Amino acid sequence: MSISSKTAVVTGASSGIGAVYADRLAARGYDLILVARRADRLNALADRLATARGVKARVLQADLADEADLARVEDVLRRDDSVRLLVNNAGIARMRPFAQSTVADSVSQIALNITALTRLAHAVLPGFIARNEGALVNVASILSLHALPVSTVYSATKAYVLQFTRGLQQELANTGVRIQAVLPAATATEIWTEEVSGVPLAALQKDTVMGVDDLVDAALAGFDQGEAVTWPSVGDARLWDAYEAARGALIGATQTGTPAARYTKA
Repeated sequence: MSISSKTAVVTGASSGIGAVYADRLAARGYDLILVARRADRLNALADRLATARGVKARVLQADLADEADLARVEDVLRRDDSVRLLVNNAGIARMRPFAQSTVADSVSQIALNITALTRLAHAVLPGFIARNEGALVNVASILSLHALPVSTVYSATKAYVLQFTRGLQQELANTGVRIQAVLPAATATEIWTEEVSGVPLAALQKDTVMGVDDLVDAALAGFDQGEAVTWPSVGDARLWDAYEAARGALIGATQTGTPAARYTKA
C-alpha cells in the first residue's frame, strides 16, 4: 500500500479510529480527504499531518446522516480521480434495549451505519472498477455476528456491513479492486460515553478494550496480508476459517427443495 500522489478518504476522521487511519495512511504516502462533523478537529488533524507527513490533507466537514452533506461527499468521490482508498469508518452506537430506545436512536444508527456507508460505496466503486484499482475498507464490528440485549439495532447494522462487504468481495473478486471488512471488538474511542452510546468506557472490562493505534495497525497489517475479513483481536485465525466452513455447510444443507423431516408429519 505504499503509494504516492494518490488520495485516501477517511470518514469519521476527527477522532479515534478514523484519525489514526488518517495518520497511518499519510505515513504510507497518501494525500487525504478527512470527513467528519467537527471542523475544528479536522483542521487540527489536517495541519498536523501535512506538517509531519508532508502530504496534502483536505478537510470536508459533513454530517453523513444529513442528505445535503452526504451528497457533497458522494460528489467528491465520483469526481476526484485521485481517490484510491475509502475507509468507511463513520458510525454510531446507541446501546439500549430496543423497547426502551427512541425511533430517532434506531434511525440514526441505520442512517449512518448503513445508508451513508452504502451510498459512499456506490459513489466510489465505479471509478475504482473503471481504473481497475482501488480499495474499500468497511469498519464493521464483532457484533456483526453477535447481538447483546442492548445492541439489537447496532448489531443489525453491523451485520449489514459485513454481508454487504462480503457480497462486494465476490462481485469484484477478479478485478484489481480490494474490499476489506474490519471487525473490531471493544476499542477505546469516544463512542463509549454516556452521551453517545449510553455506556461509559469505565463500564467495560479493561483488559478487553483495545487501543485505537493497535486496532488500526492490526487492520492495516490484515490488509497487507490480503485478508478479506480482519479480526484484529482474534489470535487464532482458524476460528474464523471454521466459522466460514460451518456457514458454508449450513447454506449447502438448505439446497434440497423439500422440508426437513422434523417439520413433516410421520
